[in-house]
Amino acid sequence: MPKVLLIEDEASIRAVLKDILKDQKELKLEVDEARDGAEALAKLESEEYDVAFCDVKMPKIDGMEVLQRTKEKGIATTFIMISAHGTTELAVDATKMGAYDFLQKPPDLNRLLITLRNALDKNGLVKETKTLKRKVSSKYEMIGESPGMLEIRTMIEKVAPTEARVLITGPNGSGKELVARHLHEKSGRANGPFVEVNCAAIPSELIESELFGHEKGSFTSAIKLRIGKFEQAENGTLFLDEIGDMSLSAQAKVLRALQENKITRVGGEKDITVNPRVLAATNKDLKQEIAEGRFREDLYHRLAVIVIKVPALRERKADIALLVDKFLGIVAEDHGTKKKEIDEKALDALEAYGWGGNIRELRNVVERLVIMSEKTIREEEVKKYL
Repeated sequence: MPKVLLIEDEASIRAVLKDILKDQKELKLEVDEARDGAEALAKLESEEYDVAFCDVKMPKIDGMEVLQRTKEKGIATTFIMISAHGTTELAVDATKMGAYDFLQKPPDLNRLLITLRNALDKNGLVKETKTLKRKVSSKYEMIGESPGMLEIRTMIEKVAPTEARVLITGPNGSGKELVARHLHEKSGRANGPFVEVNCAAIPSELIESELFGHEKGSFTSAIKLRIGKFEQAENGTLFLDEIGDMSLSAQAKVLRALQENKITRVGGEKDITVNPRVLAATNKDLKQEIAEGRFREDLYHRLAVIVIKVPALRERKADIALLVDKFLGIVAEDHGTKKKEIDEKALDALEAYGWGGNIRELRNVVERLVIMSEKTIREEEVKKYL
């Protein structure tokens, strides 16, 4: 039930506004009152309100000061300011201070209700966005307390705030993407886009168009202009996953982009300035690839300013119990079921396994066990379904 606070020193106006809001049965509003700015601040600090209608001119503490103090304290209530002496300048000032809208007194009934509904809708979208961000953050959480994981966390804390390029190495399924995402989230570019390119999944003849874009008509199927990943990642992070599978011709263009911060779209002639932070990952030994002529040494040195090695799961078995517990929770949430337990012998069996597919394989096995087992996952089920 949405909570609304009426901040108004005139009792008659408070009563009228309260009656109007209470009449909106479909909104199911809970309406509270404050007789002046001091009482409003006390209530805003002790209770949570979705929307506050706040008079500007009041004794003791005026509405603008209430708004300012509320925003300074980080209180998330949406403010709609009301004044009989409203001017454009006052409305602009209120908006700059964080007010959602500004209404003239006496407020037009339709305008007031439309503004209230829009404010509540906005609050709903903000809450949904926060929930989604929490889910995304949970999905990409780094689990583990093994020495290898602690070292990676330390490196991320040191490297993320810089603009240094990072090469992330490790076997398939070990969590290289998680490292890249944490480097992005802890960087100064966290509010910018995180753009991922799986170089192994894109045919060699299309990788340049994917990375740099193409002009309309540059080849048969180029029916319109395409913006490439380098441009999409502007002021954010570009993650080149499995870069060891990139063709030599594409490598040469990536090298130029890193050297000059410029790209040219396929079929184009104009240089375009780009500014993403580039992170790369590979499951290959790039030094061996260089020796065999499949990877450019100059590109390697551009990418590998910092190298973070992600260990295979078999090298961090102390983390398996933590990972299993995390995956049991995720699978239960995905399937809408209660989180299942796992006994010690079953966990011992999982820790003794070789895990050639690393964390990705463990995640799939846990889901399989959740589906196929009863309330508690036991050793015999692990041996049967592993």
